Amino acid sequence: MKRDIYKESLSLHLKKKGKLSIRSKIRIKDKNSLSLAYTPGVAEACRAIHYNPSLIYDLTIKHNSVAVVSDGSAVLGLGNIGAEASLPVMEGKALLFKELAGIDAFPICIRTQEIEKIVEIVEAISPVFGGINLEDFSAPRCFEIERKLKEKLGIPVFHDDQHGTAVVVLAALINALKITGKKKENTSVVINGAGAAGIAIAHFLHRAGFPDIVVCDSRGIIHRGRDKGMNPYKREILEFTNEENLKGSLEDAVRGRDIFIGVSAPGVLTPQMVKKMGKDPIILAMANPEPEINPKVALEAGAKIVGTGRSDYPNQINNVLGFPGIFRGALDVRAKGINEEMKIAASQALAEVLSEKELREDRILPLPLDKRVVPQVAKAVAESAKRTGLSRI
Repeated sequence: MKRDIYKESLSLHLKKKGKLSIRSKIRIKDKNSLSLAYTPGVAEACRAIHYNPSLIYDLTIKHNSVAVVSDGSAVLGLGNIGAEASLPVMEGKALLFKELAGIDAFPICIRTQEIEKIVEIVEAISPVFGGINLEDFSAPRCFEIERKLKEKLGIPVFHDDQHGTAVVVLAALINALKITGKKKENTSVVINGAGAAGIAIAHFLHRAGFPDIVVCDSRGIIHRGRDKGMNPYKREILEFTNEENLKGSLEDAVRGRDIFIGVSAPGVLTPQMVKKMGKDPIILAMANPEPEINPKVALEAGAKIVGTGRSDYPNQINNVLGFPGIFRGALDVRAKGINEEMKIAASQALAEVLSEKELREDRILPLPLDKRVVPQVAKAVAESAKRTGLSRI
């Protein structure tokens, strides 16, 4: 009998009544322990922080805490389902922070989708947290929310749907290029999908040294002079993408290209399109739950390497390979933010988790629960924060 993963998951949530709880570090067993943990003794910790605010990292949970914040406007493949319905996902994210990186993460689901209110709320609660993980905010609002929070807060603000995806995609490409023998400087990339993930991947790959990138959305190739379906973020990427100003459909975009990255919709990449790509093409088809092309079909059409967002196919492009280690490294050095250098360091460290012997066409990334991932990524991120002046210690 085929498993019904949705029914099993619902049963688990009903049984446990959620996935999180709070556990104390100090036991209150008598009057003395009460007076130390709470009044009157706690006043000394309050005074210490008042006179030296940096001591909040030494005397409270802030040194190891992350807020997982969402407004429920773009949850998984479910769309705008609201704050309450997003809570199971945010609990799950917090669970992964704890289980994989030992980070105390709290789900914060906000019942408003107004940008300024969201920014105001997150800024107001930020004293508790060493970092902010933005999750499942719809585009293009997510870009503005992240930008404003980065300007206001002196702690890491990281929209995982953008940057976590981009970090793992780059790691996958680093290893895929090793297998194909190609160099990033000589490869051409097409990204299908111009939402949060697609725009972020384009920026990140450009920063990482991929010179030839074309981005498509549901209307086709994003090019200079196009008016329909455009926004400021699509126009911005034209500063470094589509240098030849190609026009047309996705089929036109993939012709002769080495790499296809899909963060879009099921079934948009056909076998005929794959056959028209360059030699030994790399395909990362990450639409969920159904990818842009079935991996088996893509391989039969001539793809050399295929990755998806699913766990039941090889080469899963999963954000869980990125965000726990990235935040672990940032928190370890009390980082003021997460910059591009730290993210590139994370990608390189993730790619290097696999040895040359482990690397193969159906294994370009470690498995999501590989215990080597978080320590190696965290170390690389922490060192990069120190080099680039974002470390407080």
